[in-house]
Amino acid sequence: IRFDVFRNGSPMGAHEVAFSRTDAGDLRVDIDIDLSVRFGPIQVFRYEHDATEYWRNGDLVAVQAATFSDGEWSRWQAGFEQASQIDFDVLPPSTHGLGYDPTLSAVLNTETGEAMEVVIESYEPAPFDTGAGSVMARRVRMTGSLTVDLWYDEAGNWVGCEFEARGQRIRYVLAT
Repeated sequence: IRFDVFRNGSPMGAHEVAFSRTDAGDLRVDIDIDLSVRFGPIQVFRYEHDATEYWRNGDLVAVQAATFSDGEWSRWQAGFEQASQIDFDVLPPSTHGLGYDPTLSAVLNTETGEAMEVVIESYEPAPFDTGAGSVMARRVRMTGSLTVDLWYDEAGNWVGCEFEARGQRIRYVLAT
């Protein structure tokens, strides 16, 4: 899945999600976000987030992530060799691909590896524009460290995202 990301209508990068199987049969989900804002040759904003999730029989079993934000890298992992303090059954990841149950009160922030309190609201399906045209989509609003509007088509596929950050309107458009 690839989203082209726009800041106030101007391109600023991409958010990609790739799926594969490990030799053991686990589902591997690779998330790659690369965003940048330049004024001429000068880069004034850069954000990168690379995460890998491992799912076994529908359950999240491990996550590793690296994030570049505000000029610094942060890294974390859970569920591998060391004992994990994260209860993946209680805290689904904040990677948006699977949608969110409106009864959730927290998600696993994949930037920090910590629980993030959230309020989830779900709205009735309505037409939503994607890079491939208009689809009927259900909007989900997740309020946590940001307020994010997410759209999912009738099959439950993630098809769009919008939020405001640092006074800028960010929009994800599903690539064709």
